[in-house]
Amino acid sequence: MRKFLLPLILLLFCGVAAFIVIRVIRGRRPAPTQVGWRAHVSTIAGDGSPVFRDAIQPAQAAFADPFGVVIAVDGTVYVSDAGDSNRIRKLALDGSVSTFAGSSEGYADGPGAAAKFNSPSGLAIDAGGNLYVADSGNNRIRKLTPQGIVSTVAGEGSAGYRDGPASQAQFGAPLAVAVDTQGNLFVADTYNDRIRLITLAGEVSTIAGTGLGYADGSAETARFDTPSGIAAAPDGSLIVADTGNGRLRRISADRKTVETIPVVFASGVARAELGRPIGVAVTYDGFIYATELDRSRVLEIAPGGATSVVAGDGPGFRDGADAPRFNQLAGVAIYQYGKRRGDLLVADGGNYLVRRLAQTNGAANEVAVTVAEPVPRLTNVTLDTPHLQWPVDPQESAHEVVATLGEVRGSFDSSDSRDHLHSGLDVFAAYGETVRAVRSEKIVSPLCNWGFGSLNEGLRAGVISYIHQQIGRDVTGKPFADARFIQVKGDDGKLARIRIRRGTRFKVGDALGTVNRMYHVHLNVGPPGAEVNPLSLAPLGFSDRTAPQIERDGIQLFDESGARLQEKKDERLLVHGRLRIVVDAFDRADMNSSRRRLGLYRLGYQLLNKDRSPAPGFAEPRITIVFDRLTFDPEAPKITYAEDSGITVYGSATTRFLYEVTNTVRDGLSKRGLWDSSSLQPGDYILRIIAADYSGNEAIEGRDLPVTVR
Repeated sequence: MRKFLLPLILLLFCGVAAFIVIRVIRGRRPAPTQVGWRAHVSTIAGDGSPVFRDAIQPAQAAFADPFGVVIAVDGTVYVSDAGDSNRIRKLALDGSVSTFAGSSEGYADGPGAAAKFNSPSGLAIDAGGNLYVADSGNNRIRKLTPQGIVSTVAGEGSAGYRDGPASQAQFGAPLAVAVDTQGNLFVADTYNDRIRLITLAGEVSTIAGTGLGYADGSAETARFDTPSGIAAAPDGSLIVADTGNGRLRRISADRKTVETIPVVFASGVARAELGRPIGVAVTYDGFIYATELDRSRVLEIAPGGATSVVAGDGPGFRDGADAPRFNQLAGVAIYQYGKRRGDLLVADGGNYLVRRLAQTNGAANEVAVTVAEPVPRLTNVTLDTPHLQWPVDPQESAHEVVATLGEVRGSFDSSDSRDHLHSGLDVFAAYGETVRAVRSEKIVSPLCNWGFGSLNEGLRAGVISYIHQQIGRDVTGKPFADARFIQVKGDDGKLARIRIRRGTRFKVGDALGTVNRMYHVHLNVGPPGAEVNPLSLAPLGFSDRTAPQIERDGIQLFDESGARLQEKKDERLLVHGRLRIVVDAFDRADMNSSRRRLGLYRLGYQLLNKDRSPAPGFAEPRITIVFDRLTFDPEAPKITYAEDSGITVYGSATTRFLYEVTNTVRDGLSKRGLWDSSSLQPGDYILRIIAADYSGNEAIEGRDLPVTVR
């Protein structure tokens, strides 16, 4: 009996041990990815300023150009920060932000701050904790050990295209890198429009793509357009964010074929085109997460193509679960371990923040940052720009301003004269004049220019956009002799496109193009949907002493039904109830012709007693409209302006600004409102309108309306 007892005990012990191991393994196995989840978004680092700043408190840190993000096994986050930072930043578990490697723009291997990068973009991390960086401006792939030692993996530094030994290979400003479980590196060689492989043996080869275009099929004949993101899937295939084509592409595990991944939204409509996907990540069970550069959304694409929006409701900034917003998204990473498993991390490039997308509110970051809107913070201080220069010669002298931020605009193909708000400053210029950079900037977006050959052709360099020009071409359409402007010719041999690489630097005064037949340069400051008023950057020599003007009968009151109040007694307008106040006014500038009407900067109202002392509740004027920056609200034009407003060239017979001054449009926000006159004692008052331009000049004539509250 005893000779059987020991084997039985051993067998029982082994069974119990096996049971425990199986339970542990099962307990560690990731849960299936949720289909169609909506995120709670929080900011984990940054204050919205486009500068470099390390800090113990994450709310005091700042990023110049956050692009790539990865997450280590222990939850530490690494961010590639380009622009004028050129560093790899580290976000520790306690929320502190520090520099892991890099110091200034350049190229140097070595430890920590001794290393140098030039516009570091995409990041990847291997099982050993080594980081890999697509060092775009240096045309190289770099490696950082867990100790922060930087070395070069591949690339000899010149922009070009060459396979072979890693030290001799050439890349064209690569923006993304991925690593598989075997340690092979895959590179989205962005401006060569190819996908490259770097083996452990140090050989570089092309595995897919034969140049610019769009074509599925064999890897040797496939074509890409500015691929900017790449991820290794668990089945051995590669997922590519084909940014210029607006598609997600899959390279098969055997590297033989390329196909477009279909996306099927809730409507059931299958399509391929997205809003310029740029960042991409893949879960262990084959779900794809992609960020969109244009539409500022984070998407989930399930196996089979079912696609949903995890977060994002157009450009702007908002944390939380209720319609969160981003601007100019870039890299995305998945939390693979710990209590945040399944959550996402994104680089919110246009807002200069790092954001987390949690599956539940309770899973939000315990070191969350409170960011006071509005962001981004674009001021003379954060931009280190005491004065803004002008986009045409002479750059240090004032030019005629023909439109300002916030003016109402219609659309060319619609009778609606309140389609959108003007987003910047229009500077008059003759056809063919050279357009010049107004501040030293680096190209941020992989697709920074648009509208080739159209009237709205433009370029965004850093925070400044220059619109209505021929980019990189003279008045005859001949390309500049400038290697920064890459010519792309069509099948007919004619110039079809101009490309400018991310990381390209322009300094003040550099020629960007020539004025087209719109006869002005439209200058924006800030990302789409969050533009700030260019006048806030104090353009050199700009001054204005001409006061705005309120039109005759320019103060109009309407009741809640929309009927205008017309009844008077003793020359006083009789008012009662909740009212809209509409003001018909415009501005002029010293350097402009008298016929040129501009929009105002600041509007509001105040109620005065008969002796002109402030009435109860009106100790100070209610300033409701301030065009300090744009709002992302699509209803903002109709919240700001009443019907019959419009500009002559955009569907209106005359230039007319009818401001809804009881509504609020300022600080990037907009909402409707009314003046409740019933809160006042009946009697005689004066309704005073505040109508001011950016220089502080206020309309005096016609600003007071005598009223009697019934």
